[in-house]
Amino acid sequence: MIQVKNLQKVYNEVTVLDIPALNISNGESFGLVGNNGAGKTTFFRLVLDLIQASKGDVLVDSEPVAQNDNWKSMTGSFLDEGFLIDFLTPEEYFNFVGKLHHKSSDDMNLFFESMKDFFNTEILGTRKLIRDFSKGNQKKIGIAAALIGNPRLLILDEPFTALDPSSQIRLKRFLNELQSQMNITMLISSHDLNHITEVCKRIVVLEKGIIVKDLHTDSDTLNELQSYFAV
Repeated sequence: MIQVKNLQKVYNEVTVLDIPALNISNGESFGLVGNNGAGKTTFFRLVLDLIQASKGDVLVDSEPVAQNDNWKSMTGSFLDEGFLIDFLTPEEYFNFVGKLHHKSSDDMNLFFESMKDFFNTEILGTRKLIRDFSKGNQKKIGIAAALIGNPRLLILDEPFTALDPSSQIRLKRFLNELQSQMNITMLISSHDLNHITEVCKRIVVLEKGIIVKDLHTDSDTLNELQSYFAV
């Protein structure tokens, strides 16, 4: 589904990302880990055509993302609070996103029902503006909105950060259900090695913009990652 070819991003003569080749298959749950500054968010922003590559291409379904818009209607993403319209209530924001995806009121009611467990009575019906929610609940709103269009490709940057333990467990369960039931291609970054190994079947480690490990998740993966970052 995703092909990376000779991808580089350079800021002020410093190369922050350098990936000669990377393929992510349709339906794959792909995890990205690395220390701060490793290039994880830069990579996601290049996949989403939010920044321009210094060199190379990202292709979705064999088409460069920088040269067409075909991939956008099948992609859902949440990288940070900048994706939100924070002067709206959650309901107003969800309905706005729903209209972009041509969702009916019945579709939206089904969506709200599907999110009940994840929202845990903290989001809907509060009459609060998005900007007045905690960082964790803003993250829930952003993740949920990314799913309204029933995406084939879902990209989430640090989705577990700022969530309370109960919400982290609900999110892991929800993502695993999405992957098994709908065969969504998921790209997820996380600093939490436990969470990422429970959600993703393949994990790539970035260090200073370079891929240093590409692992298929098994019973030894968590220990291998912990040993790598403990050095």
